[in-house]
Amino acid sequence: MYVAVKGGEKAIDNAHAWLAEERRGDLSVAELSVEQIREQLSLAVNRVMAEGSLYDPDLAALAIKQARGDLIEAIFLIRAYRTTLPRFGGTAPVDTEAMACDRRVSATFKDAPGGQVLGPTFDYTHRLLDFKLAADGEVPEGVKAEATQAPTPHIMDFLDREDLIQNEVSGNDVPPDLTRTPLELPAERALRLQSLTRGDEGFILGMAYSTQRGYARNHAFVAELRIGAVPVEMEIPELGFAIEIGEITLTECETVNQFKGSKTEPPQFTRGYGLVFGMTERKAISMALVDRALRWKELGEDNVGAPAQDEEFVLYHSDNIQATGFLEHIKLPHYVDFQSELELIRKLRREAQGLQEAAE
Repeated sequence: MYVAVKGGEKAIDNAHAWLAEERRGDLSVAELSVEQIREQLSLAVNRVMAEGSLYDPDLAALAIKQARGDLIEAIFLIRAYRTTLPRFGGTAPVDTEAMACDRRVSATFKDAPGGQVLGPTFDYTHRLLDFKLAADGEVPEGVKAEATQAPTPHIMDFLDREDLIQNEVSGNDVPPDLTRTPLELPAERALRLQSLTRGDEGFILGMAYSTQRGYARNHAFVAELRIGAVPVEMEIPELGFAIEIGEITLTECETVNQFKGSKTEPPQFTRGYGLVFGMTERKAISMALVDRALRWKELGEDNVGAPAQDEEFVLYHSDNIQATGFLEHIKLPHYVDFQSELELIRKLRREAQGLQEAAE
C-alpha cells in the first residue's frame, strides 16, 4: 500500500549541506576558482550570459561554480539575480560594423572586403583528445593574430547595392523588452529575436537542423559570421550626447536564403539574423535559420506545417528556464493529488471486479 512520506526543514537543511559537500568534491583536489572558470571555460560562461540575459563574465562563472557545471541551473541563477538589479536606462543600438573582429568568415564570398579571419575555432581541429591537457602540459602557442580594428563592412551591403536582397525596413518604435514584459503572440520580429537569443541552445539548434533537413524549405548560406568586441554607448541627458560606457563581445550571423518571390515581392534573397552575447557561433547560426523560418508570413510564403514555422511552438518551448521549472515541479510533493487518483483507481477496480463476479 502506498504511504505518503513526510519531510521537513531539517531534511532540507541536510540536503543543502550535502549539496555543498558534493559541489566541493575531494578536498585533496585544489578548488576551482571563479577566475579559472571565467578564463578557461569561456564558452560555457558565454552561454550562461546569453541565455541568462546578463553580460557579466564573473557572475556567469560564479553561477557555473555554484551550479556544479549544470549550465541551465547557472542560467536560472543569473536570471534570478538579474531581477534584483536596478535599471539606469537603455543604451544606443550597437554598431557591429565597428566590431573589432577576432573571427570573421563568409561562406558566400571568398574575397570578402576586409578579409576572412579564421580566429579561435574548433572548425579545423581533428577532434582528438589531447592528453597533454590531462598531464597539465603546456600546449605550444601559435601565432595569435590581432583583432581587426578597422571598420569591416557587412557582406549584405554588397547585395543591397545590387538590390538582390530583401530590403529591411527599420521601425522607429522601441521594441518591447522581453525581460520586463511577458511574451505575447503574435510577436513582432524584434521580440522573436529577443526570445531566440536567450532560448536554449540545444532547442534552437534542433529547430535549425530541422529546417536544413527539409522542414520549412529553408536553404541558407552564411553570408557572414563575425565575433568580436563592440563599444556600448549610452545617451546622457545632462550632456546631450552619447558616451561609451564599456564594450561587450558579440557573435553576429547573417544568412542569405533563397526566395522565389510572392504576389507582392520579386524573386530575391532574404535574410536570417542572429546576435548573441560572447563567442556563441553555433547558437547565432541556429538563431538565424530559425528567424528566417519564422518569417514565412511576412514574406508571403506558404506555411508547410514545419515545427520551425510555428511561432507559438518555437518561442514558448525554447526557454529552458520555463521548461525546467515546469518539468521539475512534478518531483515536488503531490501527495494529495496522487492520493485522490489512487483512491479513484481503487474504486474503479472494485467496481470492475464486482461486475465481473456478478457476470459469473
